Amino acid sequence: MEYGFCSRVYASHRGRRKLSSARAELGAKQAAGLGALQTYVLLWAEFRYYSYQAGSTMVGVVPRLLRGPLGAIFTQAAPLRSVPSALRHLTRSSVMKSERRPDHLERTADVVRQEVVSAAKVCGVASESPSVKRLRLLIADKDFSFKAGQWVDFFIPGVSVVGGFSICSSPRLLEQERMIELAVKHTSHPPALWIHNQCTLDSEVAVRVGGEFFFDPQPADASRNLVLIAGGVGINPLLSILRHAADLLRGRASTGRGYEMGTVRLLYSAKDTSELLFKKNILDLVNEFPEKIACSLHVTKQTTQITADLRPYITEGRITQKEIRDHISKETLFYICGPPPMTDFFSKELESSRVPREHICFEKWW
Repeated sequence: MEYGFCSRVYASHRGRRKLSSARAELGAKQAAGLGALQTYVLLWAEFRYYSYQAGSTMVGVVPRLLRGPLGAIFTQAAPLRSVPSALRHLTRSSVMKSERRPDHLERTADVVRQEVVSAAKVCGVASESPSVKRLRLLIADKDFSFKAGQWVDFFIPGVSVVGGFSICSSPRLLEQERMIELAVKHTSHPPALWIHNQCTLDSEVAVRVGGEFFFDPQPADASRNLVLIAGGVGINPLLSILRHAADLLRGRASTGRGYEMGTVRLLYSAKDTSELLFKKNILDLVNEFPEKIACSLHVTKQTTQITADLRPYITEGRITQKEIRDHISKETLFYICGPPPMTDFFSKELESSRVPREHICFEKWW
């Protein structure tokens, strides 16, 4: 099957020349045996350098900097390679103000991305909740990698809009099985609609890793405690971090080497227990590491009886400031992901409690 290039006009003569050379490269790559899907998406991501109308402002999108899932724009973060290793995973974010809702690529145009665009095949589809589908993707490119908490650009053949979804699996799953997992809420956004209405086993897509919201400690880094604060589908990157922390604990227990993980506490709020995603996975980790991992699950609009297995972990009502303050220490890092009002509230609350800014990392989903 052949795929056409995006028909939008490039912003410069150089851009037009790139598009022309890209078409030639497409033929060369396909002649060399690279799949049409992977070739198309790779070149689209590389050469999507065009001017488009954003309200009344013409904006150029730079190649290789396309942007991420939960809609956060990291405006105060230095390039990752210039940050000390102990704090590489800590950044700040803010909201782009616009007369219209910017799409995924606009919101993340200045966020760091990897070079690799990999073809991927859907090898698992399941309902995680009444409104959320969980996907498992088999990744073709052996150079594809990610850090716990990052997201992917999600390219779908025949869908012009690029999706952005956080990875909810741990890096270890990719290392061992070449797979990643995503969990996508049903919305009117074209990529989400495709996942809920058209995606099947063996559907082919392509993915590219991006984002500056992650936890990636090195063996010699100082031990840290984590507090993970999630709202709704904002659990996705935090579940990846939680799973990665569990992998680090297992590695340390089995070898006596590697990063020394502190404690991890998850505070997670959703409308009701049916929308608390990955409940079993979370509680399995709590039971596996009772002295290291704890969780508090909050429901704000529960109308049915809470089951006996969940009742010890459930609080009816929102996450409170007191719960957050109880876990403040100089060794603790805070990761927050959820709706913008929630992330704004808790990040400001932590700052007012004199938590250093470099110990607060948040990302907003839209």
